[in-house]
Amino acid sequence: MHIPKTINCVIFDMDGVIIDSEEIHKRAYFETFESLGLNVSDTLYKTLTGASTINAFQKLVAHFNLDENPEELVLAKRRRYVNYFENDPHLHLVHGVEHLIKTLHSKGITLVLASSSAMVNINRVFDRFDLNPYFVGKISGADLAESKPNPEIFIRAAEIAGVPRNECIVIEDSDNGVKAANNARIFVFGYHNPLADDQTLENADIAVHSFDEILKYLNPII
Repeated sequence: MHIPKTINCVIFDMDGVIIDSEEIHKRAYFETFESLGLNVSDTLYKTLTGASTINAFQKLVAHFNLDENPEELVLAKRRRYVNYFENDPHLHLVHGVEHLIKTLHSKGITLVLASSSAMVNINRVFDRFDLNPYFVGKISGADLAESKPNPEIFIRAAEIAGVPRNECIVIEDSDNGVKAANNARIFVFGYHNPLADDQTLENADIAVHSFDEILKYLNPII
C-alpha cells in the first residue's frame, strides 16, 4: 500500500511507540508467569505482543489448561506494572515521538491513540507526560471484544477522527498491530523499537528506525 496522497489523521499505538514501556510490561508479565509456575517461551510470548492483557491471559489459560480466572490474572499483572511505572524514574517517551506528535498537531493533523493497554494505563501515561491536549480520542483494546490483529480498534479510531481510512496512517511496533492495520486497510508505518526486536514488522507498508524518518516521508504531504 502506498502512502495516502492526503493525510488527515495519524493513529498511534502506545507501548513501544509513545512510551518505552515494553520492558516493564515484560517484567510484569514474567513475574506473573513465575507466580503461576508457568514456563512461557520467548516464542509464545512474542505472539502476545500487541494483544490486550485480557486476551493474552485468556490464551495462556487455554494453552496451559489453567484453573485461574483470566480477569484476576490481568489485575495481578497490572499491579506489578503499576509498581514499575510509579517507581521507575527513568521511564520516558520514545526518542523523537514528542516532536512528531507536536509537529503533526501543529499542522492540524487529527491524532488518535489506539492501544491494547487498559484505559487506566493509557490515562496514567497521558497524564504523566501531558499528552492529552494533542489527541482527540483514546481507545483501549481492553474494552473491545477482539484484540489486535483484529482491525476493530483502528476502524474505530478512524471513526472517532471522522476521517476516511484512506486518509489515515497508523504507527505500530508490533506484528499484531501491523496486521490489525493491514486488516483495516490503513497504511501503516512499522517502528523498529530496539526493546521489541523480536517483532519482524514484515507486513508494514514502510518500516522505520526513527520518527525523523516518518516525518521525512510525511513532510511533502502534510
